[in-house]
Amino acid sequence: MSPADHVHVWQPGAPGAARTLLLLHGTGGDERDLLPLAGVLDPGANVLSPRGNVLENGAPRFFRRHAPGVLDLDDLARRTRDLAAFVRDASRRHGFPLEGVTAVGFSNGANVAASLLFEEPDVLRDAILIRAMLPYRPKEPPRVAGKRVLLLAGERDPYSRRDVTEELASILRSGGAQVETHYAPAGHELVREDVDEARRWMQRG
Repeated sequence: MSPADHVHVWQPGAPGAARTLLLLHGTGGDERDLLPLAGVLDPGANVLSPRGNVLENGAPRFFRRHAPGVLDLDDLARRTRDLAAFVRDASRRHGFPLEGVTAVGFSNGANVAASLLFEEPDVLRDAILIRAMLPYRPKEPPRVAGKRVLLLAGERDPYSRRDVTEELASILRSGGAQVETHYAPAGHELVREDVDEARRWMQRG
């Protein structure tokens, strides 16, 4: 398997579906973890759900880290390019347009989705980032004019504090993105309030 290949699930949506949900799981998840979430957010959408190609003590991830909260930025850059190549190839194979792709990422998946927005924004129309960190500070504002981004944070999240979430939002806004943030009374876990907020946000767009 080449670095740009991923074990994945492809589920075609309703005939003529305009949206494709790119589901990006958290550490230890797999390509089936977020499928129930897709059905709640947009049951008519196409679904593309890859498994991360990195193993950390047997747990799949989308890129390496040196320790919790300490990311391997060289590996992140390489894996971001590979994931973008995978999405482009899947678009050709399955016949969905890149301008209809919404990333839905949780934790590690949200971090690689943020990196896609920074470095490979042409593969995404918009994104829902759940419990994202700021993976790094880009040298230039990302090319995300007109893209919509929802940041779903936890008020008690030990990995992504409010100031981190707000800095990520500020960087995306500096590139022209329309960013909304929502703080749930939770930690790093995904809770029902996140799901409800994400569904409302998606219905507005």
